[in-house]
Amino acid sequence: MKRLYKSNSDRMIAGVCGGIAAYFDVDPTLVRLAWVVLGTLGGCGIIAYILAAIIIPMDPAGYTDRT
Repeated sequence: MKRLYKSNSDRMIAGVCGGIAAYFDVDPTLVRLAWVVLGTLGGCGIIAYILAAIIIPMDPAGYTDRT
């Protein structure tokens, strides 16, 4: 079963985008660009990122498996 975790290895700020990218098996740069676009359009992306950083747990294995 696939679980959503914040990434320990592919992180810029809190690892949220790296974890989401690993979960959906997409490039983390695309997820980061989506967050920037959401952040510039009314600021909802900033609030969503902060909430995700608080709610999503860290990867217990110490890394995010992208296979």
